[in-house]
Amino acid sequence: MQVFKFGFAAAVMVCALSATAQAAECTRVAAIGDNFTHDLAVLFSHNALKNTIAGKGLVPKGPVKTTCKSGAMIECYSSQMACKGGTPAACLGPWLCF
Repeated sequence: MQVFKFGFAAAVMVCALSATAQAAECTRVAAIGDNFTHDLAVLFSHNALKNTIAGKGLVPKGPVKTTCKSGAMIECYSSQMACKGGTPAACLGPWLCF
């Protein structure tokens, strides 16, 4: 019975450490887009985010969070979690990836 308890404790520890290692592989990536209209600012920030993630060779995880604020132009900030595991795409800045 003592061996079973020790084995169970070891298994729990391994699972906890692997979850920590996987969390370290992920990061939150953010991008900004601005334009005169709300819809175009959101579109620009989403495309910049998608291309930035692809350019870094990351894989997007979870929902995209977007917040906008008005001024002379509307600025939208989009962010998303991204994890290692992809191959970097050839990009010319955040706007054009091949």
